[in-house]
Amino acid sequence: MFSQSPCISLQFRWHIGLVIGSGEILFRTERLYLRRLVSNDAPLLCELDSDPEVMRFISRGRPTPRARIEKDYLPRMLGYYRQSPPQGFWAAHLIDTQEFIGWFHLRPDKIDTAEMELGYRLKRAVWGKGLATEGSRALVERAFGEWDYDKVCARTLAVNLASRRVMEKIGLKFEREFFWGADVLPEWAEEERRAVKYFLKRPNPAG
Repeated sequence: MFSQSPCISLQFRWHIGLVIGSGEILFRTERLYLRRLVSNDAPLLCELDSDPEVMRFISRGRPTPRARIEKDYLPRMLGYYRQSPPQGFWAAHLIDTQEFIGWFHLRPDKIDTAEMELGYRLKRAVWGKGLATEGSRALVERAFGEWDYDKVCARTLAVNLASRRVMEKIGLKFEREFFWGADVLPEWAEEERRAVKYFLKRPNPAG
């Protein structure tokens, strides 16, 4: 599903638990580690967004221009790291090979800003292997653990059944249907903008 991309993949080296020349590691799971993005990650993000299938439910398969990633998206992503408790976007790598496979995010929801929105974007080569579930579950655990957030939500188009299954696997519950505005998805018909919201609240220790 990849068209040829002008972006050049970056290779990272592993040394004593650190990614040399790259961002601080947030945490590891069984198969993944998540790290902070850095300013020279634009080629990786460009390569990810060059895949029409990855962008199918985001932009009808259109790639994100390199200039927009460099001047708009990446600076905004890096800006989240000033916040505490942790929030923002983190690059995801396979532990075994160090390959960049996409990103996960946990940030204030754009509609219900008091809630934290969970999201991810992964390369098609790793779809169907449970990695979206693994990374998302780890973020939810930290959101309700040491980060002390009260509610996590996730949104996707109603027809994106794969993402809905990930939400359900990590314990999120269906909350409601809604429609993304035409300002969010321009040139999409109203029915194509039908979306769903899932959520999970922090467990009450008292039961």
